[in-house]
Parts: sequence; structure tokens; C-alpha cells
Amino acid sequence: MSAGEPTPDAYFDAVYANGDDPWHYRTRWFEARKRALLLAMLDRPRYRSAFEPGCANGEMTAALAPRCEALLAADRHARAVRAAAARAGHAPHVRVETIKVPAEWPPQRFDLVVLSEFCYYLAPDQVTLLARRVRESMAPDGLLLACHWRHPFDEQACPAPEVHRILGQETGFPRTASYREDDFMIDAWAADGLGASRREAEQDRIRQGRS
Repeated sequence: MSAGEPTPDAYFDAVYANGDDPWHYRTRWFEARKRALLLAMLDRPRYRSAFEPGCANGEMTAALAPRCEALLAADRHARAVRAAAARAGHAPHVRVETIKVPAEWPPQRFDLVVLSEFCYYLAPDQVTLLARRVRESMAPDGLLLACHWRHPFDEQACPAPEVHRILGQETGFPRTASYREDDFMIDAWAADGLGASRREAEQDRIRQGRS
């Protein structure tokens, strides 16, 4: 794979050829724990409208669904879309679609965008476009949450630290939470700069003003 190019579609055809859980999201405790850490980084109990591009087989989608009034999950690979729909698409508020992010992007406004273990397959200029798409579609109180594997690997098109640097720089959102382990990194950026405690305090203030 040449520098500056995205991971080719042929790679995903190959990894999905033998099943719909090529990264063992469904079976490994490590992956279940990582999902729990991602959920712990959410800054409120519920979201109005969430978007999860690169949803793979839908394990994260299923975990997010109870926290969202509406959830759109998407992947570029047909087998991933079918698997995610089977895993989480039965809920009436969850939709799973084929969307080739970032060239394609849904028209909705979101107050949550989750980028989990997929942006390192994009070339740096695609990550830049993705960040700008997020910025343009994000609600004023929205949250961007990203999680990526930190170690280099052959199919990687953009290293995780560079992915997260671009996301922060191009959205312009303040980073409100960060978590690091040897293997992966999680960052949260809030469009309005409010962390979880300040957001809850602000919501309490608004409720008290209405009473």
C-alpha cells in the first residue's frame, strides 16, 4: 500500500470472506471491555440522533442503541452492513445503511458521532474531509467520540495519533476527555466545550430556571 492512500477495498473483501466477525468484536473480552470504556466516555445518558460510520458487524451499534433516540450505523462493505443489521437493526430507532464515508455523508444533524477502529484505514486527506463533515453536521451541543488501535499494522493508512490530531484540529472542537492504554486511545471532543460534569450542571440550571 502506497503512502497517502487509503486501505484498498480488496483487504476488506478478504477479511470478510470467512465470516462476519473478522476482528472478534463479538467474542473477545478485550473488545467488550473497550466498548464499555467507550460508553463510559459518553457525556450524557441519552442522545437525540447519533451516527456510527464504520460500524463493522454492529457490536458497538448494539451497545449504543439503548443510549440513543435515533441511531444511524453505516459501513462501506455489504457483509458488514448485513451483519450489523442482523445484530442491531431490529430496533425501530436503529437504521443500518451502506455509506462510503467520507465521500458520502448523511444529511442529518447529529449530537453524537462515534468513530471506532476505522479511521486509520483512511488516507490523511480523507480523515481531514471526515472531520469537516463531522463539524458541519454536528449539533451545537454534540459530542465526537473516537477510539483507535495505537500500534502500527500493514493495512494502516493513517496512524491513530495522527487521526486524532486531525479530528481535533479540523473540527475545532475542544477535547473534553481522553483515555490512553498501551493498545488503544480514546478521545472525546464537545462542540460546545462542555465536559460531562459541566453539562449536567448546565442542564440542572436550565431545569431550575423553568420551575
